Amino acid sequence: MNTSIVDTQMTPRKATTHHWVVLKLKNYKRLVGRMKFLEKHPVGNGYSLSSIQQDDKLQELHRQLRGMPSSMYLTEREQRIEAVAQTYLERHPLGTKSQLREVRGLQGKNTQDERLLRELEGKIQKVLEARVGYTADSGGIQGVIDRVSELQDLQREIELIDRSLDMLGEYKPEYSRLLRLRYVEGRSVDEVAGEFCIARKTFDRWRAKAVEEYARLAGE
Repeated sequence: MNTSIVDTQMTPRKATTHHWVVLKLKNYKRLVGRMKFLEKHPVGNGYSLSSIQQDDKLQELHRQLRGMPSSMYLTEREQRIEAVAQTYLERHPLGTKSQLREVRGLQGKNTQDERLLRELEGKIQKVLEARVGYTADSGGIQGVIDRVSELQDLQREIELIDRSLDMLGEYKPEYSRLLRLRYVEGRSVDEVAGEFCIARKTFDRWRAKAVEEYARLAGE
């Protein structure tokens, strides 16, 4: 394959950006495949990752209870745990998995606070274990959390690619389609050039500009 004039005139920075954009677009189908696999992955008690990815229904109950004094529904011990959590937590995530990660990172300033924080961590973990089971196949509750995190990362990456290509298509539809056909669909250069009825030299020029525009939109 001949190297185009456009490619030989690339600066090192542009060449690196071009390389990463192409890799990400070529990787799109693998990302989608991995995401679909994880969504159906069993984690215990008849649940799959897709069924536990969203915040659980306990969060709705929690939001309702927040409008009431905690003394009306918490024991004295639970009120102490709530108090120490309010003291140490800088953020108050709604999701149970996010709460577990947040509390795990806290360290009490004294023995009593540390004991209460670890008790809170245990309570949150039991909620997750009861919901999804504690199976060896999923690596325990931490394995479930790791897989959910991976699934969310994949979804964000796929959404970024789709959004960037869609935005590019709004003002340069030929560039967006070229990138999809060449890298996402894996069509050959000759096939894509034939699709647009353009010469190889024109294809190379379009491709370089398309990658540059995509990188700008995607923040690469």
